[in-house]
Amino acid sequence: QLKLVESGGGLVQPGGSLRLSCADVRISLDYYAIGWFRQAPGKEREGVQCISSEGESTNYAASAKGRFTVARDNAKNTVYLQMNSMRAEKAAVYYCSLYSDLECWCTPTTWGQGTQVTVSS
Repeated sequence: QLKLVESGGGLVQPGGSLRLSCADVRISLDYYAIGWFRQAPGKEREGVQCISSEGESTNYAASAKGRFTVARDNAKNTVYLQMNSMRAEKAAVYYCSLYSDLECWCTPTTWGQGTQVTVSS
């Protein structure tokens, strides 16, 4: 049974960096694409980045290109989202999601509970 858990959120200063983690203690994530999404208050949930089972990344949000990096560590059964150059407009609840197959073009089917990211000095 899948149970995705996000962690690593919190307060970060403008221009600072933060790394989020997505893990599942029940099953291996090795054979699934994992996506990162975010939802700010009053806005729709939007995709940020996705990583395939082979480590190929896909950018969904233009603002993530060159600033965010998604990676996976299969030994730790964890997928990371490294966020650099943080700005207030990037503050949101960040979610990880498990896709129905190995590639990011598949549909996300399972979601974690999210981790809050706040940008403030």
